[in-house]
Amino acid sequence: MNSPHPAASTLDARDQRVFDAVRDLFATQGMQISMDAVAQQAGCSKQTLYSRYGSKQELLRRVMQRHVSRATAGLHSLDQGDLRGSLLRFATDYLEHCNQPHVMQARRLIATDTAQFPQEARALYRDGAGALVLHVAEWLAARSTQGQLRHDDPHFMAELLLSMIAGVDFEKQRFHTPHRADAAERRRWAEFSVDSFLRAFATPETAAASHSNQHRSFS
Repeated sequence: MNSPHPAASTLDARDQRVFDAVRDLFATQGMQISMDAVAQQAGCSKQTLYSRYGSKQELLRRVMQRHVSRATAGLHSLDQGDLRGSLLRFATDYLEHCNQPHVMQARRLIATDTAQFPQEARALYRDGAGALVLHVAEWLAARSTQGQLRHDDPHFMAELLLSMIAGVDFEKQRFHTPHRADAAERRRWAEFSVDSFLRAFATPETAAASHSNQHRSFS
């Protein structure tokens, strides 16, 4: 495998700094984040940001795109035949990400800003949660084609799966109510939601294979 070009590595590192800056600022400024603040946080000039990303909207779109790519990496990390394992990896990663303190704080701030910034809010949903649903729907549709899942509306299936994984835990977080703050509790919930989803949508052959390889951590 060839080593990456030095320039490409430098660009990746610069993107990382900028994206990390956006992540941190979402947790402190919500949707009132500005390019001036991003430039200061990332240690670069605002002119550099505009020359690299074109606009704040494009920068946020790319940040959301990266988030969705990382969130769905678990779906592709295992052998395609391991349906339960792939779904469980995705569910666990999703819950772990959403329980990070900066993510929880960002969600609270963004929720309070949506009325003031409706257009920006719609764009964030489209490029974030909306894109995640589409990606999961495409993955589920492919598994249906392979005979692992019964044929149904993949978009409905994706939305249902994400809702089952999330439960009401994010609402508990938003209202500062005790939630599944322990990794073991989140893992138990991830297994419960994935297994419930598979009972509803897995083909009989896939369900039997998943059951035989299942290591349940709950009673």
